[in-house]
Amino acid sequence: MRKNKTHNNQGFTIIEMVVAAAIAVIVVLSLAIALSDSQRGWNAMYNRVYSDVVTGGHIAARVFDAVVRKSSTQWFQLDKDGQGVEVYYYADPNSVLIDRYARFFQSEGNLCVEYGRRNPREFLCVETICGNVSSCSFMQTGRSMQMVLTLDNGKEKLTTVTSAVMHN
Repeated sequence: MRKNKTHNNQGFTIIEMVVAAAIAVIVVLSLAIALSDSQRGWNAMYNRVYSDVVTGGHIAARVFDAVVRKSSTQWFQLDKDGQGVEVYYYADPNSVLIDRYARFFQSEGNLCVEYGRRNPREFLCVETICGNVSSCSFMQTGRSMQMVLTLDNGKEKLTTVTSAVMHN
């Protein structure tokens, strides 16, 4: 008498294992590439937002705006080549004489502002506003003073155009 044996295979074949492993490798590699690209993009955006070029441009614009807004519309001196500007302002709001000056200029890759007294001319201090300056030019139109500032740190380049109206 012959007995029929039925085999109940509970395992996987080698082909099924290879196919499953290949699918798993593709999924893991695609996730790794996506995560790596996301991290690279995040680092690039972070450097664009918080680099010294961007922060320097913001600081330069704010300082230029604050100084020029309090300066006199009748008293300013723009360099012939537009590489510097000197504006005059009141040290005290109750003063009747324009007694202070601020001179913006580029020096050794930095944007600087020199503060002083006007009559008699007396130097008070020089502040460095920002570094990585590749070019800076100033121009005047009516009561408005403009600054075109280009910052370059070798990785990023930023051109900032700032305009401020002289109010006094």
